[in-house]
Amino acid sequence: MCRIHGSFHARTTAQEMRHVAALQHHGGPDAQSFAQQSGWALGNNRLSIMDPEGGAQPYRLGDITVVFNGELYNHDRLRTELIRQGFHFEDRCDGSILPALYLTYGERFAEQLDGMFSVAVMDLRRAPRLVIATDASGMKPLYYHWEERSGRFHFASELPALLGFTDVRPYEDELGLHTYLSAKTPFGQRTMFRGIDVLPPAATAVVTREAGLRLCTRRMGYESAPPVAEERSLAHAGEELRELLACEVSRLLVADAPVAAITSGGLDSSLVTALAARSLHDRGASGALHTFNIAYTGDWPGDERAFAAEVSRHTGTVHHQVEIDPATFPDLMGDVVRHLGQPNADPITLSTFSLFRAVRDAGFKVALTGDAADELFGGYARMTQALAAPEGADWAGAYLDHLAAVPRALRDELYTAEYAELVLSPGMSPMPPGLTDMLAYGTGSRLQRICRIEQRYRLPAYHLRRVDHLSMASSVEARLPFCQPSIVRYAATLPDQHRTVPGVGVKRALYRAAEGLLPDSVLNRPKQPFTLPITAMLAPGQRLWAMARDVLSPQALRSDGRLRYEAVDALFAEQAARPSDSVSLALWALMSHQMWRSEFFGRSAGRAPRTRELAVATG
Repeated sequence: MCRIHGSFHARTTAQEMRHVAALQHHGGPDAQSFAQQSGWALGNNRLSIMDPEGGAQPYRLGDITVVFNGELYNHDRLRTELIRQGFHFEDRCDGSILPALYLTYGERFAEQLDGMFSVAVMDLRRAPRLVIATDASGMKPLYYHWEERSGRFHFASELPALLGFTDVRPYEDELGLHTYLSAKTPFGQRTMFRGIDVLPPAATAVVTREAGLRLCTRRMGYESAPPVAEERSLAHAGEELRELLACEVSRLLVADAPVAAITSGGLDSSLVTALAARSLHDRGASGALHTFNIAYTGDWPGDERAFAAEVSRHTGTVHHQVEIDPATFPDLMGDVVRHLGQPNADPITLSTFSLFRAVRDAGFKVALTGDAADELFGGYARMTQALAAPEGADWAGAYLDHLAAVPRALRDELYTAEYAELVLSPGMSPMPPGLTDMLAYGTGSRLQRICRIEQRYRLPAYHLRRVDHLSMASSVEARLPFCQPSIVRYAATLPDQHRTVPGVGVKRALYRAAEGLLPDSVLNRPKQPFTLPITAMLAPGQRLWAMARDVLSPQALRSDGRLRYEAVDALFAEQAARPSDSVSLALWALMSHQMWRSEFFGRSAGRAPRTRELAVATG
């Protein structure tokens, strides 16, 4: 696991490469290195997980130079095949195979990889070219800036690091506020910065001086799944899923560094914990699995520590109960905003950041999580509501509104007339092209279409980037069994009745897979999101309330010019009189956005670009 960065067709100095590396040092504190020649540079920050004594980057083989971020779980098999073809390897580090793999398969090398990764290859044979690729789920993001006119190309694993290049300047995408409030973070390739994109999942980009940037997408995991097997019983599906998950969890436990598990007390992370504990026991490992749960000082709704502790007792793990004081949240928010690089409207960001910091403080560099199960198996309430909507109802529009940090009706009240005119202009959709049509009119059942949208757009943008950035902020590698290709493909083969049926249950095959492995109290408990109880915390007298009032002051909002300060003030009054999840999330989202602008634009954050200028910024 590492952080990578580099440039092509640009005059990048050694000092500049070291500066960018320093900006993402937390993601790779064990070693820093780079390779550089006229017109290109590749850099790496290493977090040593596999073969700590070997695996020095950049990897070189003849005219091929590679830097790599991630973990490859099939590297042993690939190494054996490459050795048969005559290649030789000095160590057993997973990334060491990449130059030989590229020489063998060319630009399609990423199709051979099983794991989470972002890779950059500098190919100096014939016409020099830069090839970058990402994994099929988007677990390891890669941000880039390409100037079409000059041909300059820069990339990095994190947005603040990318902005460390001299040629990459931060300019706000004015439509970004609307996009953010509509989806809690930009979907697709878009970021909150004008001119900066993120490579989508299952993508390979090729950059040359002659042809510029060429982007190709591979098939995502669910797209390569066999047809739905209607005849499979629910009990049989549960057994198959349990076997697949057990295999993937066992593979993801392999590391040359201490491995722990995140246990929220819900189904998904608890099942991963149970399978990991059983795998370690079966292989005769010395010592039990260590598990981590987070809770908050005081008496707050939604506390899951009792369920997590029960899972620990049931599975025989060494349990760590992390507790943080909500009074520290205002101080944490600055760190979280900086590490994410762009606003994410989920309050769980503070908890995630604190939890992984505790994992690292306890001496662990790897943590297994239960992320992505809801997207694969239909676990969200918004999915059930969409499935229960009668024919003829605008279920797709209601579903998209559930994705928003601020629902459409409330956004209409918040925007100034000037900003509303911009965002309602033709071609100014906050969603990527084709998303709405894919959801409402695409092939497959209603649930299949919803799960595709979740996996293609929301999961990588809103969920996986958050997990990656906030775990690596503390030098911890998060491993996600549910994002493994075999699990993604299997979920796509399940008939709807084995995933979610309104009035019957959600994630039905997954619950069957967990039977006998988890306590009944965990299996039978009502589902609740793993999040921060901000409705209770964002109240008069609490530090978060005072902070939100300060950040969203009338002066700041008037200076920005896009939000009506009277409407925001009305939200505070509503939250004080009648606290609700929708209003508290709206205030949290607005506060997070304003803090992001202050972090990355400083004094210039006071005033947004004029609407006349925005046609260029958003068109």
